[in-house]
Amino acid sequence: MRRLISTLALALLAQSVTAQYTTPAPAPAPPASASSAPVPAPAIFPSLFPQSPSPPPLTQPAAGQPLAAPAGKPVPPGGRPVFDYSINLSTDVFGANLFTGAFAASAASIFNPDHVIAIGDQLQVRLWGAFQFESLLTVDAQGNIFLPQVGPINVVGIANKDLQQRLEEALRRTFKSNVYSYISLAAAQPVRVFVTGFVYRPGMYQGTSTDSVLRYLDQAGGIDTERGSFLDVQVLRGSLVRAQFNLYEFLLGGRLPGVQLGDGDVVLVQPRKSMFKVAGLAENAKRFEFSGTGIDVAQLVALSRPFPTATHVRVTRNTGIVRNTEYFSLAVASAVQLTNGDEIEFTADKRPGTITVRVEGEHISPQEYVLPYGARMGELIKHIEFTERSDAEHLQLFRLSVKERQNQLLQASLKSLESAVLTARSGTTDEARLRAEEAQLMLQWVERARKHEPLGQVVIAQARRRDELLLENGDIVRVPVKNGLILVHGEVLFPNAVAFDAKYDIEDYIKRAGGYTQNADTSRIVIAHRDGSFEETWDAGQVRAGDDIMVLPKVQSKPRQFWKDVVQIIFQIALAAKVVLD
Repeated sequence: MRRLISTLALALLAQSVTAQYTTPAPAPAPPASASSAPVPAPAIFPSLFPQSPSPPPLTQPAAGQPLAAPAGKPVPPGGRPVFDYSINLSTDVFGANLFTGAFAASAASIFNPDHVIAIGDQLQVRLWGAFQFESLLTVDAQGNIFLPQVGPINVVGIANKDLQQRLEEALRRTFKSNVYSYISLAAAQPVRVFVTGFVYRPGMYQGTSTDSVLRYLDQAGGIDTERGSFLDVQVLRGSLVRAQFNLYEFLLGGRLPGVQLGDGDVVLVQPRKSMFKVAGLAENAKRFEFSGTGIDVAQLVALSRPFPTATHVRVTRNTGIVRNTEYFSLAVASAVQLTNGDEIEFTADKRPGTITVRVEGEHISPQEYVLPYGARMGELIKHIEFTERSDAEHLQLFRLSVKERQNQLLQASLKSLESAVLTARSGTTDEARLRAEEAQLMLQWVERARKHEPLGQVVIAQARRRDELLLENGDIVRVPVKNGLILVHGEVLFPNAVAFDAKYDIEDYIKRAGGYTQNADTSRIVIAHRDGSFEETWDAGQVRAGDDIMVLPKVQSKPRQFWKDVVQIIFQIALAAKVVLD
């Protein structure tokens, strides 16, 4: 009995010691999740494709939390950082905007009738009638699926559209009638494809065998716009080239050869070939790639698609030590050969044929005239039919080129005034504070002045050779009406229109407008005649029917140059736009 008790005690002690000092076996690691994150590509051409530096490791999140993306990078639902495709949108390389993440975000459809069934594909099989069966079957390593009471059915290598026929043939060997069937591809074989060559992120990416090459290229960030070729993308299986792609055919014609990828296939982007740059009047003003040593302008036109307005092409030769420029008409430039590095610009070299001129105001003739280029004012006047109320002696001409020039001069004066205000120096702190307040008010006035557009009026009524004046496209000739009114505005109490009276002088018209305001500069009164001419006076002036009398504001005199500029600009706006800016 003692021996039995001793034996049991020693056994319990040994078990306790073993449990205390024995380390438990580690839990098996979970299987690696399928991801589109890149895995280093195989060293097919190690000299051509140097290894990129490894990115910094991402911080491991807590269980159930998504991975943290780098600063400024969005995180998709899967928790993986997204590649920045902005470089593909900002470059001028033709075809780069093909890769923006759209292909990587969506998988291919499994309902491709030409898909060839491969090992690992999943097929949905349904049988009903005398025998009922429904299951999701996976094509095994021998290329078969197994059906009860039927046995193995070999389906590998069969097109998706022929699956139903193969299933019915197998069923007829066992069931003669009253058994109906349906089979469809539920999921294509998952594959891992290497993307390498001149892409932004070489690596291994996961997808399905039905995915297009564009999806794998998109996951790799797209083709390197400075080094990769859009004309030569290859799919390799070992040393065999299974397919070759020209992405220009897809971009311009929508043609993309179908190829079913397998596990371990390689998508290889070859080095970029020759390049030329297109600018000017073309829909595709981009940098293009071409094969061989040269390309003619006819092929260039098919790629760049110049606008209908383009008539000529300028070719700049950049090869060699001398830079040469050639100029051709599109009608004869089809056979001109282009070489690597050339720059091409489509231009519109057109001679003016006709011009259009509008006639507005008091007349009964058409308002739009089409005249030959080089037509003169006298030829237009012959076509105008005046009425009894037309003031034919004071025709007004408004020209776009003059308007642009007047606006340029006004903006230049305002810019000079703005610079003078902002760079004025002060002697004391108090003076600097007052100068800052004064500058703020002046800048507000400058901003208001910038919004006024000149009229572009040309004074022609008093010209002795008015009928010989050349007309320009877009000219407007206005025939004023004999209204017998004088418009008084500016620094008067009641700006108004006053009936013309030959006995009245300037002071009489101003009195009938309420007289001067306290801010009026009585020494600077401008009479704007309807023919576009101006007259500055301070006591008496010749006023004609239809004139404008403008009383300019008084600008307080200060010992600064920019106050003189203000007076000059106010006068300039009054003459160019017939507006008194207070």
